[in-house]
Amino acid sequence: MTASTSAGLWHGFADMGAVSATGPFVVAKGEGVHIWDTSDNKYLDATAGLWFTNVGHGRTQIADAVARQLSTLAHYSGFGDITSDVTATLGDRLAELAPIPGSKVFFTSGGSDSIDSAVKLARRYWHELGKPDKKIVVGRTKAYHGMHVGGTALSGLPPNRDSYGELMTDAATVEWDDAKSLLGLIERIGADNIAAFFCEPIIGAGGIYLPPQGYLAEVRQICRDNDVLFVADEVVTGFGRIGGSWFASTRFDLQPDMIATAKGLTSGYVPMGALFVAPHIAEPFYSGGVWWRHGYTYGGHAGAAAAAMANLDIIESEGLLEEAARLESDLHVALAPLADLPAVGEVRSGLGAVSAVQLEDPATAPAAIAALRRHGVSGRAAGQGALQISPAFVMTAAQVAELAERISDALT
Repeated sequence: MTASTSAGLWHGFADMGAVSATGPFVVAKGEGVHIWDTSDNKYLDATAGLWFTNVGHGRTQIADAVARQLSTLAHYSGFGDITSDVTATLGDRLAELAPIPGSKVFFTSGGSDSIDSAVKLARRYWHELGKPDKKIVVGRTKAYHGMHVGGTALSGLPPNRDSYGELMTDAATVEWDDAKSLLGLIERIGADNIAAFFCEPIIGAGGIYLPPQGYLAEVRQICRDNDVLFVADEVVTGFGRIGGSWFASTRFDLQPDMIATAKGLTSGYVPMGALFVAPHIAEPFYSGGVWWRHGYTYGGHAGAAAAAMANLDIIESEGLLEEAARLESDLHVALAPLADLPAVGEVRSGLGAVSAVQLEDPATAPAAIAALRRHGVSGRAAGQGALQISPAFVMTAAQVAELAERISDALT
């Protein structure tokens, strides 16, 4: 497709001047771990779309489930006492998967919705408990929490916040890898003023950074000791990406107060997100007479719920949680030699079906992505020049080796 044929489309996170000059990269179809462009060139999908196609492309089982649901009931408002049967069934199924027994599931349209819902619910929870001053929400440097107002204010990526002014005054940032930084903030401004700490178990869009040994346990205990809610941002890591478990919160025994999810819930086949809420956080709103005046038109969309149900069926029936655990090892072994290339600063891997090939010079990222495409790999850069490697769980060991070889050729 040429630039002139997409003159009306404004791409997200893009230099539209450059896109208009060169034309977009148009993806025409996908199957398994491969995609094809409109010229029928075939590529290994290194990123599973954008962290989300956990079960791979071309799953007609999901498409058929959505088609059946849309032909019966596409969607209906989920406000008040209304729901659809498939949405209610999905809610119960997710509650059984939740790391905290008895959790409630609040449906959204995506990850950014889930994060902003958590921001609002954290503040409202403390208000209901008679502590309205607990309003400040805390994020970390390098962290990405979506692009709504709350998520942008929480972001630890300055370019995502620059030039908007102060979107939300009650937000703070601490160092991503230093638990004492969080404790220091609490001591400076007082726990009575802090509502919640937002934490990605693995920092994703900020550059794929794995948590230092013991860090997650330490910050979780700091939050517990100081009566600060712990919100796990598992938009990327949820539904198997961490390997071996449905959630990173289970693997690291985080026992979060809330979990923000999206992406792998439907493997991206239809937009959907969900906020998991621990029972003690939900209790004030389930006691009667209290409304949480919050919700989304498409929250719990029936067609999306059907996609999620079929997606979960595939993950379970094909043992894809175990396959993600295998990918953790396969990626770690196959990508390690790339660290010896002059163009590469380091390789970050060994935790979940996600890795980063950090370019020595972040400014070369656009050229590196173009080189990857010439070598049959569709990829992207996250953070400061980190090539994101987060394939579908169905990628075989041989395909992982092929992916590493193609990346090596492209960077060489």
